[in-house]
Amino acid sequence: MSAGVEGGASTNRKRYRTLLVIGAFCYVLAVIAGMFLIADDLGLIFLVPLWIVHGVILVVLMEKLGAKESSLYAALFIVITSAMSVYVMGMARDDITLQQRGEEITGTVVKERLDPAQGRKGRHSYYTLEREDGARVLGPEMETTSDLYDVGQVLSVIEDPKGELPPQTPGQVDATAELMGASALCLAALGSVGWMAWRGSDAAKRRADGKPSAGMRKVYKTVTRNHTAAPEQEEKLRKALGTYPADRRGYIKIHPEDYPDISQQRAARIAWEMGRRAEAAGNRGSWRFGETVVEEVPHD
Repeated sequence: MSAGVEGGASTNRKRYRTLLVIGAFCYVLAVIAGMFLIADDLGLIFLVPLWIVHGVILVVLMEKLGAKESSLYAALFIVITSAMSVYVMGMARDDITLQQRGEEITGTVVKERLDPAQGRKGRHSYYTLEREDGARVLGPEMETTSDLYDVGQVLSVIEDPKGELPPQTPGQVDATAELMGASALCLAALGSVGWMAWRGSDAAKRRADGKPSAGMRKVYKTVTRNHTAAPEQEEKLRKALGTYPADRRGYIKIHPEDYPDISQQRAARIAWEMGRRAEAAGNRGSWRFGETVVEEVPHD
């Protein structure tokens, strides 16, 4: 009977975890899409607090996924890549809009100016254009990242009939690079969610049986480039226990991913041989060793 109850609880935990991971993916995508839609209507004074709130929510989500020790860094990475993705998508949107509603005309450069010099920062060039009939080309000044044109030069440009977007040459109006960049940044944010979900799952497995599966160990070794054998890892652990400083509570904290072939019970045995004990409670994804512990990990 107890085995059935335990199996049901395990199934519920897995189902909850799966829903949590899916929810985290959907949340990150929803924030990127939402910020993209409102970015032009809100200034930085409103956008920055929204990104901060987003980061706080992400920290909570990452901790729920189980990888508590890296939740802050993962949340910061997701916020940065999401914000960059929104910015790049905004650039792509302007190019696509100009492609869709713009009209190709011939314009003459009648005025040119440069950004003020600011140290080693690159100076953008701005051009005022006139149509063949003498009317000014609609929209803001055409901008380039370098000095490409001279006054009097005749160019083929795409003009925005509404005058909202600056004119650009046909070669400039190509959103492919921006779309690819925004997609890559979005995938990086989602990949970070997946990585944290995997780390949290492995941390939960370590807490359950003290050692990751063979597949998990293989991935750890590939990602961390740690191809040492178990004896080398044991020697490294002994050195760490002998040299790492203890925290204010008297514990030496060790990251188990650095020792993929050593179980927590084996680590407890090594620590016991060195006059320390392994803490079984409150580790939050790490191993802790001290002279006295609340609950000791059994030796193997």
